[in-house]
Amino acid sequence: MRSSIALYAAALIAQAARAQQTTNPPPPRDTGRVRDTVAVGRPGLRAATALPLVDTATMVRELSAGNASRAALAGFRAADTSSRDTLQLTRAQAVAQALARNPQLAVAREQSAEARAQRVQDIAIPDPVGTASITNQAGSPAYKPVGATLSIPFPDKFRLQYSIGTAGVRAAEFNVAALRQQIASQTAQTYDSLRVALRHRADLLESRALSADFLQKTQARYTAGTAAKLDVVRAQVQLGQAENALLANALSIATARASLNRLLGRPLPAPVTPTDTLIVPPPLPDLAPLEAHALSGRPELAGLRAQQSGAHASTQLLGEYWIPDLFFGVVKDYGAPDPYIPNQNVTWQYGLSVPLPVFFFEHTSGDLAQARHHERELEASYRDLRAQIDQDVRGAYATAATSRQQLLYLRDQVLPAAREEYRIASVSYGLGGSSALDVLQARTDLVAAESQYTDALAAADAAQADLERAAAAPLSDFRTGETHDR
Repeated sequence: MRSSIALYAAALIAQAARAQQTTNPPPPRDTGRVRDTVAVGRPGLRAATALPLVDTATMVRELSAGNASRAALAGFRAADTSSRDTLQLTRAQAVAQALARNPQLAVAREQSAEARAQRVQDIAIPDPVGTASITNQAGSPAYKPVGATLSIPFPDKFRLQYSIGTAGVRAAEFNVAALRQQIASQTAQTYDSLRVALRHRADLLESRALSADFLQKTQARYTAGTAAKLDVVRAQVQLGQAENALLANALSIATARASLNRLLGRPLPAPVTPTDTLIVPPPLPDLAPLEAHALSGRPELAGLRAQQSGAHASTQLLGEYWIPDLFFGVVKDYGAPDPYIPNQNVTWQYGLSVPLPVFFFEHTSGDLAQARHHERELEASYRDLRAQIDQDVRGAYATAATSRQQLLYLRDQVLPAAREEYRIASVSYGLGGSSALDVLQARTDLVAAESQYTDALAAADAAQADLERAAAAPLSDFRTGETHDR
């Protein structure tokens, strides 16, 4: 019984092997047509291996712009093909477009405009108040006064209100500057994630080609009787794993493209392709100038200083609760002339409206004390924010330095060793020396090393982008022309 089951299983495996050979024909020759490709860079080499990037998976087709709903492409006219054309842009172009079209920045700019309008309202002169009445009394003439009164706060209150409004405007403007830095950093990192996903796809396509080649060699050796059937099954498993990894990579590419389109202010289904390649970033400048620039130029600190200025002006304004206001008025009685009021001359009024701070302790212990405590709160927040920014710069610098060191080690040590391991194992297997397990292990090591190197390239770029955000300036502003390793 067991022998019949084993024979039946062997027949099924042989049938699967023949089906695998049928469904995986050799790649067609290049006929000169232009295809979507990605450059697979190798350290020390400028040549690139062209690999097709066309993905026909159902998920990719469903997420394409051609199958998107009209609501997803809102804002694009029917004659406008920009939602369907592939946008090719560099990292710098992506950052520039995000800073120009990102909706979050539009929100922040409108908030800044709201703060300017609020400042105008805060220093506006109150509108006059008009009055009109009729007074009748038996035995007396009818009074029909019509008047207007204008109350004007003490002039120094206008100065303080303007200072408070200006502080709000400055805080809103610094918030826009801080958001611009955040959007620029997010765009750069998202752009890098798309580049990484595309490079992973190139590595996975190469891995699939290696797996298919190994399966072909193993099948030939099995046919010749020099390899076991188990080796063929293992090769098929490796090829299936490569196919599955490509499906997962297609999802990563679609997610990265949608995230980048959102930052660029474009419809999420719109196609976009990065044109920059992943390279080793240049060396880092010294920490001291970065730290000094961050502590003096971060918009968060400037915005908090503006809030402190506004809080101080608000405290001064609350302290003037006892200062009188001015008022002006004009009254004319339309019930005259009569025996009691022989003329209709206009009556002018002007004077002071003096508050009587009988319960002054309610001010000193209430709103005035609250304002003073708020000032102290902002002072403590400023000291804590300086420490946070300093820690942010140091942490980002350490991350960028470590990422670059790991990248160089992978490039110079791990990746060459993995390639040499696979080359030796593959050649030895072709000559009948190594086993299939040796080749499979070497291929696994090579795929893992290439994946680690690609991830390290992206991590190094992302770390430097985050360091630029922390330092509030491009790193190129701090370099002195040293030679950069590529």
